[in-house]
Amino acid sequence: MRATLLILGCCLMLQGCVYKLVTVPVKAVYTVGKYTVKGTAAVVGAVIPDGDDKKDHDKHAAESKADSSADE
Repeated sequence: MRATLLILGCCLMLQGCVYKLVTVPVKAVYTVGKYTVKGTAAVVGAVIPDGDDKKDHDKHAAESKADSSADE
């Protein structure tokens, strides 16, 4: 009976240690992965145009069309 209580007590006391042993490496991997993806996205965004020119062209075309109809 005493051994069972001792084992149960140890398990309850070590739960915090087990939690830290599991979560610290997971957080480290998550953080490294997150910054790796952000860095890769920034590099790809800098190298490959993302179509902003088309949006700007459409915006300027709409403004030009509005200006020409206002002149009439």
